[in-house]
Amino acid sequence: MLSARLSPLLCAAALLAGSVGALAAPDEPYAPAFQSFLRATQGDKTAIPEAAQAFAALARAEPANPVLQAYSGASLAMRAQTTLLPWRKMAYAEDGLAQLDKALALLGPAHEAVGRNRVPAVLDVKLVAANTFLALPRMMNRRDRGLKLLTEVRSSPLLASAPAPFREAVGQAARKAGLEGAQ
Repeated sequence: MLSARLSPLLCAAALLAGSVGALAAPDEPYAPAFQSFLRATQGDKTAIPEAAQAFAALARAEPANPVLQAYSGASLAMRAQTTLLPWRKMAYAEDGLAQLDKALALLGPAHEAVGRNRVPAVLDVKLVAANTFLALPRMMNRRDRGLKLLTEVRSSPLLASAPAPFREAVGQAARKAGLEGAQ
């Protein structure tokens, strides 16, 4: 049920590989989780459970951190690719989407501040959510919200100060989504 397009679209967020310090979580536990996430988005299905477990643990340790919640949710949604059982696919996708919704709900003015990776949490969370929503089958009714989030990221004045890899990830996501004028 969950489209195989999930990995390529999440790969846009993977261009952030050099900027794993965006979180309040210490870099030591975050870096391996993010590396697993990157491998998963690049098609390594064996890295999906690893990323999901690592980000779930980080998100449990910091439940108010929207970035951790977003990556945990995206990783969990990717787990739908790891099973043939339709009810497990739906459970992984729905649980991952619930975490992404929670991450988006946690965003506030404080998350507009530039983090150690020079990417505000608000942009990181919205891009991860947008990529995940856009990768889902249309029957899950998340495409419009994904396009809205991606448009918000693209039009944010905060984007101009983000590092080039992040801006390229946003451009890549916009091109894949078919947004006109994608850069």
